[in-house]
Order: sequence, then structure tokens, then C-alpha cells
Amino acid sequence: MKEMNDMKTLLLQATDPTAPAQAAEVILRGGLVAIPTETVYGLGANALNEQAVANIFRAKGRPQDNPLIIHIADKSELDRYCHDIPASAYRLAEKFWPGPLTMVLPVRDIVPKTTTAGLDTVAVRCPMTEVTRELIRLSGVPIAAPSANLSGKPSTTTAAHVLHDYGTDGKIDAIIDGGACQVGVESTIVDLTQPVPRLLRPGGITPEQLKAELGELIVDKAVVGQIANDAVVRAPGMKYKHYAPTAPVIIVTGTSQSAANYVRRHYQAGDAVLCFAEELPLYEGCNPTAYGWENDPATLSAGIFAALRKLDTPDVRTIYARCPEGGGVAYAVQNRLKKAAGFCTVSGDSE
Repeated sequence: MKEMNDMKTLLLQATDPTAPAQAAEVILRGGLVAIPTETVYGLGANALNEQAVANIFRAKGRPQDNPLIIHIADKSELDRYCHDIPASAYRLAEKFWPGPLTMVLPVRDIVPKTTTAGLDTVAVRCPMTEVTRELIRLSGVPIAAPSANLSGKPSTTTAAHVLHDYGTDGKIDAIIDGGACQVGVESTIVDLTQPVPRLLRPGGITPEQLKAELGELIVDKAVVGQIANDAVVRAPGMKYKHYAPTAPVIIVTGTSQSAANYVRRHYQAGDAVLCFAEELPLYEGCNPTAYGWENDPATLSAGIFAALRKLDTPDVRTIYARCPEGGGVAYAVQNRLKKAAGFCTVSGDSE
């Protein structure tokens, strides 16, 4: 364990075999630990400790009505925190856990209302990252962990991103550096408390994969459009503006050439372009940043938040963004980029 710059925040390396135990000590005394997962870094606390959970909301500047996901070490722990669990939940856990899937289920009284935002349900998942599952096992409690970014800002996919948002002066107690996140966007969330399962947030487990296991799947309106800030939601990321840099983001649709023509007609000094790697030559002189390859959506998923963070600087005026189309992992990237843009979209063929 190393203390960064002799300050209070501890930087733990995932490769250090003592890191999970040291982080578990922080969790059990009510502290906050930034944890790596395959999706994004989470800001973790003991999900059963109301004060520790309240500290997550305070550190992030997160609205109190935005429920948290609790993380468990194994699917066998599911019935400790949930009741009336449908058979579909066990099928999904067998198929996709550990992994980037969160299920919303009826919650037991052991989980405090602070964690669930007062709801009678809880969102729960088992992450793929071994160091984080070991931390959960050693602490003996579920870990409540929203993404470890300041509320509303692009999510954190490296320990450096977490340090950028919180610094080293003890705003959070520790960070486990597990390297860059493999998936790069938050977990898929599916609500299993209704007669027909409902997709609340797309992620690394695709709608197509869920339908193959569940048969039916309703896509919640929060996935495809902005909902009211006073709406009651069952999972994080469904309302409020999310994942956004300071500069406004405008999604430009259409072919590569029509989108580039639109951007060049409107580009002004200080603007930037977020595009596919294949399109970089089209935006020469327009301050372009590529976040992955259009023909490989997994690279877009892994790169979207790092690219948005790169463009989150005071000298960027407007960000023109290219968004993938279609299903699979691309569907999750669409969701995050549209949320970052507040669903502001223009056609490349418009003036």
C-alpha cells in the first residue's frame, strides 16, 4: 500500500495481494473506496451502512433519489438481499454472472432505504473483476457503488480519471488501480419485478442476449429519451443529464461524408469533433478525437468515456459527435452519447 503524496487517499494496486484486505478494512470502518470493475470504476461503500452510503451521495454530488447498485461476490448471495426472486433471475445469473448485468429485484429489509432511494426494490450485480469480488468476500457486506465520477460528468474508466475528479486529499479514502476497464460503459440493467422484464439501461450484455434468455423484453422510455426529473425510477442513469462534458454535445447523424460536410459548415474556433477512427481524415483541421472504430463497437464502448473526458476542458466550445447505429454493444454506446448530448441530434443533410 502506498500513500499518494503523503496525503490521505490511498492508492492500492490490484496486483498487490494485500490490496483487497486493506480495502475491506476501509469499507468496514465506513469509508469510500474507488473500485475497478469490467464496466467502469465505482465509488464503493458498505451498502448496509446508511452513513457510509450517504457519504457516496455527498462525495459525488449525487441526487438522493437516484438509487444505487449493490455488488455481491457470488450469485449464491442473491437471496441475502432480495426476496421473491424469479427463476429468470437465476437463469440470467448463471449465464451472465460474474459480468456486466444488473438485475432489479424486491429488496429485503436488511438493505437500508438510503441505498435504494426509498424503493422496495434493489439493483444488484456480481462484477467480473476478481480483486473487487475478493474485496466483497473479505468485507462480508455488499458494496454499493455508483460510477466513481462527479455526478453528471463522464464516467471513470481508469484510476487516473478518479484521481482527476477527487484528488488525493482524502475526499475518498482509497482507490484500487485495476487498469483500464474492459467494457467501458456501465452495466446493463433489467427490471425483473414486472410480468414482462424491462430494460432500464443498455450495457455490455445486449438486448439480443437478454431476449434469448427471457423471451420478452420491454425497452423503458428512459433508454430512448429524456424523462422528467421528478419521475420515480428503479435504477441509476435513468433521469437527469448524465455522462456529459462541460461543452454541449451535438450528435450529427447521416453518412460519414454528409456529417463531415455539416460540421465543416458550422465549425468555429474552439469546437471539437468526436468521431469514429475511420472518419479522422474527414475532420482534419476540426480538432477531431476518435473514440473507436465504427465497425468494432466494442472499441467505441471501451473508449467513449475517456474521449469525453479528454474533451472536457474549458477551451472546448461545442462538441460535434458521431454516434453508432444498430443493436448489440452499439446500442449501449448510443444511449450514453445521447444522454451526454441531452438527446440533441441533427441530420448531416440539414443546413
